[in-house]
Parts: sequence; structure tokens; C-alpha cells
Amino acid sequence: MKVVMANDHGAVELAARLKSHLENRGYEVKYLGTATEESVDYPDKAEECVNEYRKGGYDFGVLLCGTGIGISISSNKMNGIRCALPQTRYSAEMTKRHNNANFIAFGGRVEYSEDPVEILDAFIDAEFEGGRHERRIAKMMALEGK
Repeated sequence: MKVVMANDHGAVELAARLKSHLENRGYEVKYLGTATEESVDYPDKAEECVNEYRKGGYDFGVLLCGTGIGISISSNKMNGIRCALPQTRYSAEMTKRHNNANFIAFGGRVEYSEDPVEILDAFIDAEFEGGRHERRIAKMMALEGK
């Protein structure tokens, strides 16, 4: 089990926490983020992480910036990426079950009402349901480049 992860300076602490949690769950984490609060640009980190993911062998990607918004938007601009920015365990579970998201994003400066570790676990533990959702994902992905 392999995960690729990147973050900017706005999520150093949360990235370290999620990375440690993933490793404790048995994942090999390819960490591309910054471990300092020296400014880096989240679009660059998103691109680096997605390009690594595209090399293959990864189960999913994790992206973090101050809010999670900029880095998730950036990654979603890249073909083949479905990056979700869930705020709860339920939304994390459903993005995997219905959207088969291949990336999940978090905000290091966000005050979550639920523990981000639990949100990540809900994403990991959920399984894509297929069926009618496959048709919807195909339609979603057909929007790329329009």
C-alpha cells in the first residue's frame, strides 16, 4: 500500500500527523511536501504530487495547504484527478463510495469539527460502489478540457 503526499507551508503540522498515521496503518508514504514554514506555492506542490501519482503504484494521494481549497482546485485541473476536500467522516466516505476520489485534501489552518485523522480513515476504509456511479464519474471526467 502506497500513498503520495504533498503540502505547502500552511499545513506542515497536519501533514506530519497524517503521514505518521498512514505509516502506522502500514502505508508507504512518498512525502513530497515541505517540512518547514518557508513559503512554497500550493499549485507547484499539487503538480509535483499528481505527476508522482501518475507514475503508478499509488493507492491515492493526500494534499494539504492552509485551507485545502487551493491545492485541491489545482490538482483537479489536472487530467484524471478527482480530489475531494471533505470536512466530515461522512463526506470522506461518500466521496470514495460515489466519486471514487483518488486524492483527498485537508487544510492545515482549518478548525475541523471532526478529527482529520478520522476523516482520512473514513476515506481509506470506504470502497467504491460502482454501478450507477461509474456512469456519473465518466460524465464528470468528460468535462475535463471543456
